[in-house]
Amino acid sequence: MSTKCLRAKWLLPIDGAPIDGGWIETASGRIVRVGSGRAPEAAEDLGDVALLPGLVNAHTHVELSWLEGRVPPAGSMDEWIGTIVRTRRAGAPGGRDTELAAARHAVASMVASGTALVGDISNTLMTPGLFYDAGLSGVVFHELLGFNALDPTGDVREAWARVDEARRNLKEPQGTSRSPIGTREPRNLGTSEPHVSFSVVAHAPYSVSPALFSAILARAGRTPLTIHLAESPEELEFLRTGRGPIRRTLETLGVWTGTWRVPDCDPIQYVMDLGYLQPGTLVAHAVHVTDDGLERLRRAKAVIVTCPRSNLWVGAGPPRLSHFYAARVPVAVGTDSLASAPTLNMFDELAEMRRLAPEVSAGMLLESATRVGADALGFGRDFGTIAPGKRAVLTQVALPAAGASDVEEYLVSGVPAHDITPLRP
Repeated sequence: MSTKCLRAKWLLPIDGAPIDGGWIETASGRIVRVGSGRAPEAAEDLGDVALLPGLVNAHTHVELSWLEGRVPPAGSMDEWIGTIVRTRRAGAPGGRDTELAAARHAVASMVASGTALVGDISNTLMTPGLFYDAGLSGVVFHELLGFNALDPTGDVREAWARVDEARRNLKEPQGTSRSPIGTREPRNLGTSEPHVSFSVVAHAPYSVSPALFSAILARAGRTPLTIHLAESPEELEFLRTGRGPIRRTLETLGVWTGTWRVPDCDPIQYVMDLGYLQPGTLVAHAVHVTDDGLERLRRAKAVIVTCPRSNLWVGAGPPRLSHFYAARVPVAVGTDSLASAPTLNMFDELAEMRRLAPEVSAGMLLESATRVGADALGFGRDFGTIAPGKRAVLTQVALPAAGASDVEEYLVSGVPAHDITPLRP
């Protein structure tokens, strides 16, 4: 069994302090040893670089990449939704070929900027093969909408049939099991091959009927769940009163139903009452969650996936990042889509998080973009930290000529794209 050893100016294991002059030894795509000081004689010195785990983009919509440049920033979520609905209905110039090409280019850009693991939201299941071919592991969440679904059970059955077909097309063994703390863990494959898992999930409380929520839960088993939640003031208004821009949009789309009962509560309570907020559920955005709502998320052992650049783009406002961390809710990071963010580069997202929450430590932000995201997606055994047994999927960042007195702070303050190099087995 051949081994390889890499030495860097800074090694960031994530589950410990940065190591000055750290090194790692790998074999068969796995990390074997981690050390500091004198490295094995055969070690390759990478020079003045920081070495950290591959980043985790825990919430993205790669199939929307063709919308890049077609959906401008909006003053409100309602305005942005209107634009994206009209644009998607008109279709991509060139049809599916254009969509596939844009998605493939987006995946390549994610890999180039250090992403190793993804949580992708997909209505079409276009993306699993693209991730696998690019060497990206992760979860593809097959998302359902249906505020007035006529046959919820049938809709979910058909969705899982599409997932089964996508899984067969990958020709790769799948499987997950629940860990003791409620997150989901795939079995340790023991290889350097990518692993793509699947789940069928609900979009949001204003686009999925209670019956469809129930049908999704009935088939979910131990697969991870995600949901867009508390993203906008319009969502809060709709759940409290049944009125507002969302009600008008549902009527315009012809899917409003008078049988829906106004819950008169906040989004967190609504999904709790439906049974959808379970240990490990990924709550995307959470921009307008109150302190009480954060406490409920913490008790439920849910995970917030924050996408601050997207929140600002769509007019939802900035997320309350410092409150997320202060409430001790696990925080993962996503970029959302190129319809609502200028790049899918996680270092760009980290820089925005640093701008919005200067009081949160750089180490905690980096942990959100690595270990927390990996655990949330069920890949904590293989990704998220630099430790023996983990996959040797790493990200190398060149440091400035003057050095970095605080390497963690440097990494969350805006890393030039040309200084990022993905390292793969």
